[in-house]
Amino acid sequence: MTSDSPTPAVRSSWIAKCFRSMAIIEPPELPIVLLCTLCFFLLFGSYSIVKPVRDAMGTVYGMSHIQELFTGTFIASFVFAPLYSALAARIRLSRFLPGVYVFIAASLLAFCAQFIAVGEHEDRWIAAGFYVWVSTFNILIISVFWSFMADLYSGAQARRLFGFIAAGATLGGIAGPLLATGLVHRVGNNGLMIIAAGGFLATAAVVTLLTRVKPLLQGDESAARSPLGHRLPGSPFAGFTLLFQSRYLLMITAFLLLMTWISTIVYIQLGDLITHAFPSREARTQAYAAIDLVVNSLAVFVQLLGTGRIIQRFGVTFGLLVNPVIMVVAFIAVAFSPVLLVLSAIQVTRRVAEYAVAKPTREMLFTAVDQDEKYKAKNVIDTVVYRFGDVSSAWVSSWIQPFGVAGLAVFGIVVAVLWFPVAWALGRRYERERGEGPAASHELSA
Repeated sequence: MTSDSPTPAVRSSWIAKCFRSMAIIEPPELPIVLLCTLCFFLLFGSYSIVKPVRDAMGTVYGMSHIQELFTGTFIASFVFAPLYSALAARIRLSRFLPGVYVFIAASLLAFCAQFIAVGEHEDRWIAAGFYVWVSTFNILIISVFWSFMADLYSGAQARRLFGFIAAGATLGGIAGPLLATGLVHRVGNNGLMIIAAGGFLATAAVVTLLTRVKPLLQGDESAARSPLGHRLPGSPFAGFTLLFQSRYLLMITAFLLLMTWISTIVYIQLGDLITHAFPSREARTQAYAAIDLVVNSLAVFVQLLGTGRIIQRFGVTFGLLVNPVIMVVAFIAVAFSPVLLVLSAIQVTRRVAEYAVAKPTREMLFTAVDQDEKYKAKNVIDTVVYRFGDVSSAWVSSWIQPFGVAGLAVFGIVVAVLWFPVAWALGRRYERERGEGPAASHELSA
């Protein structure tokens, strides 16, 4: 090595400066932040492989009956929420968190065995069961991850780091559809499910490592208040109780419910157009994967280079308001041009804004609550409330369907207009209570 070759320390300093310039990451935070980003990459990449398979199974059951699948998903979510709390009360968090992903991997392998058994015959009920189960666990796995992140980092760290960490999911969302698109005709949907199961097992391994390195954040006082070597005692319905005892959590619930109504309206209409445009199950899988690829390719740049700076500069309220404003404009466009290209573009725009800004911002809100609320109440909000939003908007959409796309667009505009003041009030309350607004008031749980 020549005398002017950079030493490891110099190279390490240069790398740290690069990441700091991108996402305002402090050098001591870098190793754990990168590990969290890798974890989210594996998690969301695995889900992104199986997601187009799920959507294709929805078309096997029939998009005209999609509200039935949403109803089944809501019921399953309602059943699993207390089961989740019961297990968290009996298993230490350091084992419970990775155990969630091991269980998901095992369930995918079990469904894969069922599909292999029926062969080429399209069994609507197995397809429906798979759709309901994936739609149940997809929210759970993301909720568990973000609960863990809210437990690892303080509010100040979250504003700087959550956008960068979310980029791990976006990169996984790029890799997953690429694999799904490239391999589906070689290995089939069953092969994709096996690959996804392997990814969830790898996720469990990284989560286990993160639970062991959490003490490295003990220097941050707010991040050290919630150790993982214990259970979360309480009844199986503690998440529901905590939710209804907190006005702050109820405001988050209202925000998520309105956001879900918007996304479900777009999803149902898009699924109907894709069903008519593509005859085979594999072609529909490929179409959904292509949309996912575009969404994640655009979102990753914002997350890596802009999310942290946007929230630092404009605040949490701004981050929460982005999607309501976009969707008002989007539904007006749908009313005038209800074609696949326009609706696909709207889906891409909505999801990019949600993944890059709204989602990380909403997860920051949970840094202000205690550990029970992070894992139990948040799980109820992210699963039961989310799926209630799905099923309710799906049935409303089926009632509005006779009025055509114009009726759906009007409904979407009304929801988006209601969403705006909720986002504003929630963001202002968070900023005020965290000392970022003009004044402080009472506790968030009041």
